[in-house]
Parts: sequence; structure tokens; C-alpha cells
Amino acid sequence: MYNYILSIAAVFIGSLIVFIFKPSNQKNLKLLLAFSGAFLLAITIFDLLPEVFENNEFAKRTGIWIMIGILLQKVLEYFSKGAEHGHIHLDKNTHQIPILLFTSLGIHAILEGFPIHHTEGILLGIIIHKIPIAMILTTFLLNTKIKTFAIIMTLFVFALLTPLGTFISEHIALTQKYYREITALVIGIFLHVSTTILFESNEGHKFNITKLMVILLATFTAFII
Repeated sequence: MYNYILSIAAVFIGSLIVFIFKPSNQKNLKLLLAFSGAFLLAITIFDLLPEVFENNEFAKRTGIWIMIGILLQKVLEYFSKGAEHGHIHLDKNTHQIPILLFTSLGIHAILEGFPIHHTEGILLGIIIHKIPIAMILTTFLLNTKIKTFAIIMTLFVFALLTPLGTFISEHIALTQKYYREITALVIGIFLHVSTTILFESNEGHKFNITKLMVILLATFTAFII
């Protein structure tokens, strides 16, 4: 049960930070995003990859599913405009929730919930990833002309989607039968999102010692968990 509660709480924590404190320091947010990307990447490499390849007679097929996950995330980002790794471009004059954006984010959120129940450590990786994403998403929505109630309801639904993926993976027999393939798909999604966060967020491709230290800290933290 705590898996569901914590993954929901991550979105609410990120959103409440924006609603209450209205942070304006983009540099700190980018560092938090870099930490989350590095942590998610490390957890994927340390925990998820060994799991899907352990005692695997069909390793190449698993690799194909990882590539499908990478390509799927590329397609999702075409509609979300990169919201999964912190790049959201919305018309500030819009009065409606962008359907394509949230459909894409919804598919991503449901899929990332699948390995939570099975793989130790991935829950924390998703929580750390979701908090800055929720902050960025909330900030952009508040800067539009969408009504506050609609924004709150949208964030509430968004918070429920990852637990929905976890519930499906636990209770639907078909997903349990193809758990390795689905997890490989999620690995591809995580690899694409996390590496994009790490390698796209350098402005002008300048060396940033602070960001490097944040990445090393996130990697070390993921390793010892």
C-alpha cells in the first residue's frame, strides 16, 4: 500500500511546493532535475537491467524491447514536447488543459508504475523524478489562463496514474506473464528520459562542477540503496 501512497505523494509534494512557495530560482530546479535524472539512470542500471537479463535465455529479444521503449518515449515526447524531462511549452493564453500533453504524460506515468512492486529501489527513483516534474508542470499550468480548479483536478488525476500502473502489474495476469518484456520497455523509457535530462540541461554545453557533483551524489546514493 505504501507504494501507492508514496508515488501519489511525490506529485502532491512537487505541486504544493509551487502553490505555497512559488519558487523562482530556475538554477536550483535544474539541479534538482539533474539529481533526479542521474538517480533514475543509476537505479535503472543497478537494479532494473540486471533483473531483466538475469537467467535470460532471450537476452537479444529483451534488448529489442528496451529499444522499443526508447523509441516509444521519443514518440511520446513529440506530443508532450519534452515535459518528462522538464521542457514544457504551453500557450500562456490557453484556457484548456492540453489533451495531447497529458495523454502522453499519462502513458509514461502508467508504464513507470509497472516495476515498482517488483524491483527494490525503483520506487525512490520514481519519487525523486516526479517531484521536480510536478513542480515544473504546476508552474507552467499556473502561468496559463486555465482555472485553478481544473489545474488541481488535472494534477490529482496525474498523481493517480503511476499507482494505476503498479496496480495493473500486480493484479492483471497478462501483465504478469509479460512482466520481463514490459520492464524492458520501461527501461528504455527511463534510459531515454534520464539521459536527456543529463545531457540537454547544460546551457551552451558548459562544464558545470556543481551539476557534476550533484550527478555523482545521485549515482552514489542510488548505488548504496
